[in-house]
Amino acid sequence: MGQDFLSNIDLFYTDQNVIDNQIIITGEEVHHIKDVLRYSINDRVYVTDGKGSIYKCKLTSIAKAELQCSIDEVRHYDNHFENITFCIPRLRTQDRLEFALEKCVELGITNFIIFDSIRTVIKGAKLDRWQKVLTSAMKQSIRAWLPKINYLKSISEIALLPGRRVVFEQSANTPFNKFLNQADFSSRVENIYFLFGPEGGFADEEIAMTKKCSFVKLTDNRLRAETAVITAASIIAMELS
Repeated sequence: MGQDFLSNIDLFYTDQNVIDNQIIITGEEVHHIKDVLRYSINDRVYVTDGKGSIYKCKLTSIAKAELQCSIDEVRHYDNHFENITFCIPRLRTQDRLEFALEKCVELGITNFIIFDSIRTVIKGAKLDRWQKVLTSAMKQSIRAWLPKINYLKSISEIALLPGRRVVFEQSANTPFNKFLNQADFSSRVENIYFLFGPEGGFADEEIAMTKKCSFVKLTDNRLRAETAVITAASIIAMELS
């Protein structure tokens, strides 16, 4: 693959396994490739399995429900942030939440939890919708790891997860970038959950559940929830990549 291929390709996703140097594309991607983009037999296709690999392929068979490709070359990528999970509150405006998810994926974050807080106005999960946003962002930014997203109903459920919890708090004394430089994230062994406050802040009951967490701040001024999420992802991308 040429050095410039990462910026000059359309990337497609398949959940099918490679068999005998062949990879199958199914689902919505089939319509997009053959009917919208009008790819033909022998055209070059780039495909990711969402597990760290991007395949440079040749389109060998076009059917109604699937496409078959022969693999010419493969490139593997590490997931530098595999042990990091962003815990994001369910925001009042769906567009702002989806925008934050999209930008985080572009910056390399691959694990997300959306949670309801006591002060959340709109509750409930839209996992299928959110997963489509994440998958689209992965392909647009030429990423090789399919992001994962879960939904939890409360902070108490996050408190039960094994690993370390880090809460973004405006009154914290430790700047986030300094915290990242001090903490040992290089081993990628311990799961780390970064918690972002909901609109209106955490309720007293929720603050009590975060007593054993580390507290950090992003800036001296107050940020919107979605701005804080994207800012944190940007700092992680710069400090830990």
